[in-house]
Amino acid sequence: MSQSLTAAIGEFSPSLPLAVAYSGGADSTALLLACCRKWPQQVGAIHVNHGLQSAAAAFQQHCETVCDALNVPLVVRRVDARHAPGQSPEDAARIARYGVLRDVALEDWPAGESGKAGFNGLRVQSIALAQHADDQVETLLLALGRGAGLAGLSGMAQQWHREGVNYHRPFLKVSAHEVRLWLSAQALSFVEDPSNADPRFTRNRIRARLMPALQEVFPAFRDTFARSAGHAAQAQEILQEAAQHDLSQISRAEDARPTISKLQLLSRARQANLLRYWLKTHCGTTPNSAQLDELLDQVAACKTRGHKIHIKVGVGFARREGEVLAWYNP
Repeated sequence: MSQSLTAAIGEFSPSLPLAVAYSGGADSTALLLACCRKWPQQVGAIHVNHGLQSAAAAFQQHCETVCDALNVPLVVRRVDARHAPGQSPEDAARIARYGVLRDVALEDWPAGESGKAGFNGLRVQSIALAQHADDQVETLLLALGRGAGLAGLSGMAQQWHREGVNYHRPFLKVSAHEVRLWLSAQALSFVEDPSNADPRFTRNRIRARLMPALQEVFPAFRDTFARSAGHAAQAQEILQEAAQHDLSQISRAEDARPTISKLQLLSRARQANLLRYWLKTHCGTTPNSAQLDELLDQVAACKTRGHKIHIKVGVGFARREGEVLAWYNP
């Protein structure tokens, strides 16, 4: 293995059994092979067939063939990843994919799929994803391009826990070149997704045009971008802790809705931080900058009993209900 890939796998210490999100591409193939060699009989694979392109069936067949050769249990799930109006195709596919990963991880691993015995009825404890350092840079550039805040500039997390599942990205400090270089020395084939070269997707244009320029001007950009993302993630963690504290001080304990008069005692910056947190955590929505500014203006102007608040925020509406700020999705 390359030095950084060796170090990444050496440091990777998930709870077992482990499932690898396996697309059949180079990155997930390298991750699956490396994990199988480190933890024989403790690794499985999950393939999500999005059904979005003509090659989807061939990709699935390839994954089944590779897992048979590696004697790795494989679970295949088909999803409807078509995007809704106003939703990007990438977001729709990502949401569908994570839904499958979560559902499969929370099930008892099915015995007999792909002719394998699975993990003797044990549930998957961890899921490994194959995003690498180049993917992280692309994510940060996309966040900068849309004017994201600290949460977006934090990039992708190396590990996190959500809905009862532990997720890991062990290759996040390994370059795409190193992954492919190592994989080229292995006797294992992979598939090339033609959509990865489609210039209609912004991420692909970044990969083809900006990454070579960054390599020329800032040769260590993968490491320095990762450092910046780490600083942003640390700052975002502090902001979240502050928001949790502020909300606990100004909201009603039974429903966490902010009391408007107490919200007004905070600085506008702390109000914005609290409202972002409340809307995301308790309401399941995220306001854009214009919506948040309008909501802050309305909160500031709410000085009389008769003042009403009813404005679009995220996918629903924020409104005043007596002394508190409420949100609903009609």
